[in-house]
Amino acid sequence: MPPRLPKPFADLRRGSQRLRFFHSDALDILGRLSPASIDVVVTSPPYNLGIQYRSYDDELPRPAYLAWTGEWIQAVKRVLAREGSLFLNVGAKPKDPWTALDVAQAVRPHLELQNILHWVKSIAIEKSLAGSGSGLVDDLAVGHYKPINSARFVNDCHEFVFHFSPTGRTPLDRRAVGVKYQDQSNVTRWQGSGSGLRCRGNTWFLPYETIQSRDKERPHPATFPWRLPAYCLKLHGLPRVGLALDPFLGLGSSAVACAQLGVDFVGIELDEHYLAEAVARTEAALNKRGPRSTSAGHSCP
Repeated sequence: MPPRLPKPFADLRRGSQRLRFFHSDALDILGRLSPASIDVVVTSPPYNLGIQYRSYDDELPRPAYLAWTGEWIQAVKRVLAREGSLFLNVGAKPKDPWTALDVAQAVRPHLELQNILHWVKSIAIEKSLAGSGSGLVDDLAVGHYKPINSARFVNDCHEFVFHFSPTGRTPLDRRAVGVKYQDQSNVTRWQGSGSGLRCRGNTWFLPYETIQSRDKERPHPATFPWRLPAYCLKLHGLPRVGLALDPFLGLGSSAVACAQLGVDFVGIELDEHYLAEAVARTEAALNKRGPRSTSAGHSCP
């Protein structure tokens, strides 16, 4: 049997739902979880791009970083259910475009790559290409991106979300994040489209919410919007998610998604400041859903 879990930093409950938060190294808690106990992992580890985190060196030599990736992936594989899913968000930068692909290759010996999803943060759509049913009166440019002042590189408006599974045969609820047919005549033309929805595909436009102050509202150098893990959980199939996990919690977007969707959750974060912020964000999400009970392992600011 694995060692017992330590007392959580915070333990949030609403009815039968439970969300536990651990202030620890991911490998320690992963080693304490029971085998095949996690249905879905949604996470975004440090990218090793020199990002200024509070408690983590993001400038390891590439071989050391990839070896560490293989180590925590092996730990995730042990706790992942046979029909489980790992949704792994990884970004890159123009001067180092191989980062995300190198990470995917480091996972390859341990799990099957089942889908490659593209998280689109900003997109431009020409009116003439949008179709008559779109209702556009002009070209449309929406979303958020970091402008790149370079004669060599274009603006980076997307990141990868690699969907791994133990066998490559994990069933998905493809229309749980489906989109309506623009031409409703397709509902009758395509088999299985009686719901009026089609599979969204592998491009997900999910912009960041507009904020006034990064330091106050998003005090972490690398976050994703809570809708991204929510889409991942729905795609896996919410009825089959008994317990979800994020071993690199950051500001807790995956925990917020689980709070919104009523999913049990385990989150792990090395930095106490980020973890406290994640707990606060999750508590706020739970409060929007109604009464809850809280058991905190530590006092959380």
